[in-house]
Amino acid sequence: MRGAGLSAIAVVGVLALSACSAADGGPEAASGRATEVAGTVTYWDTSDPKAEGPVYEELIEAFQAEHPDVKVNHVYTAFGDAQAKFTAAAAAGKDAPDVLRIDGGAIPALATAEAIAPLDGTAALDDEPDFLPGPLDTTVYRDHVYGAPQVTDTLALLYNKALLKKAGVAHPPRTWAELKATGRAVKAKTGANGLYVNTGAYFFLPFLYGEGTDWVDADNKKITVTSPKVVAAIHTAQDLIASGAAVKPNFADLYGGMQTAFKEGKVAMVINGPWSVSDAQSGPAFADKANLGIAPVPAGASGTAGAPTGGQNLVVYAKSPNSAAAYEFIRFLNSAESQAKAAAKNGTLPTRASAYTDEVKQNATIAGFQPVLAIARARPAVAKGGELYTPFETNLGRILQGKVGVQRALDDTARQYRGILTDYTTG
Repeated sequence: MRGAGLSAIAVVGVLALSACSAADGGPEAASGRATEVAGTVTYWDTSDPKAEGPVYEELIEAFQAEHPDVKVNHVYTAFGDAQAKFTAAAAAGKDAPDVLRIDGGAIPALATAEAIAPLDGTAALDDEPDFLPGPLDTTVYRDHVYGAPQVTDTLALLYNKALLKKAGVAHPPRTWAELKATGRAVKAKTGANGLYVNTGAYFFLPFLYGEGTDWVDADNKKITVTSPKVVAAIHTAQDLIASGAAVKPNFADLYGGMQTAFKEGKVAMVINGPWSVSDAQSGPAFADKANLGIAPVPAGASGTAGAPTGGQNLVVYAKSPNSAAAYEFIRFLNSAESQAKAAAKNGTLPTRASAYTDEVKQNATIAGFQPVLAIARARPAVAKGGELYTPFETNLGRILQGKVGVQRALDDTARQYRGILTDYTTG
């Protein structure tokens, strides 16, 4: 899908470039030269105003200094409310922002609703080859690019170096089989648990990706959650717990229970993202921050490892009256220089390869996660993809609590998926 999709995008981009004028953010804008634009750009920003906002406010001021005829109306919008609020405004044709910062998982739904504009060939995708493939894939829907990736993240195996060393483990496990051995050694020699299995649907995806599968096959419109590969992924988790290599989660507090156990040194390994590192390092197990290790998630029976690509993208309202200024605003805010500045200040992972400067990589978290991004993969481009998490998570929890068998629970998940994806078949 990735190769075919990006090839198609390249063709579409060439056609779009030949059709757009510089005033529309076309060839001249995409060449990296600033385009003279004017107007007001309303920007709904879902970044944290205190932790992340200051550097973006500096960048917005610099953009307005470079483009004195453009005013940016910068509005902080709660992350959890942004998609619904924007969708409603776009449907009403009133009060929608020109530019929105939104989670990559929202792209298919917003594109299907025709609420956001394709960005192929516009200044918003200036120097497109510089974007990392994983983050760029999160913006693709039906062979068009609908977003400019601003920051990215993924899941990695975070581990307590001291516990692994005490257990006689020379390196973090590279496969689930190695993790089983590592977890048992940690338990036997340190008393701590090996891996904390978080049954949150997002955090379980590396188990599925390690088997080369997913809940659905978007290309062929098939529900695959009942497949033997999904069953195998769940059996892997069951075996880790049954063998003593891993511990079941606190089902009443999946994420909080995992974080508490890790930062207190009660568990040696967790699967989590870069956003969790500072919190983990606030605990006694990581009083020495260098004790926290970062490695790719383990590979499964397929021989490959994979983790979901997360992150935030910049999109443009489909009916924006200020699209040329909006494209130019994204070009500036999302340049390699701007991304590097934001990363150095905020500790976020850039989406551009050239933004990983020596200064940026002085941040240990960024340096640790950069190689992990190589195995990150976009989640299926499904308009109602966000509705697939709860059924799977609920049934996975029932399985690991011994309330229901694997196949029965997955059959129930597939039944719920058919109600969500009415044009999909089960296969």
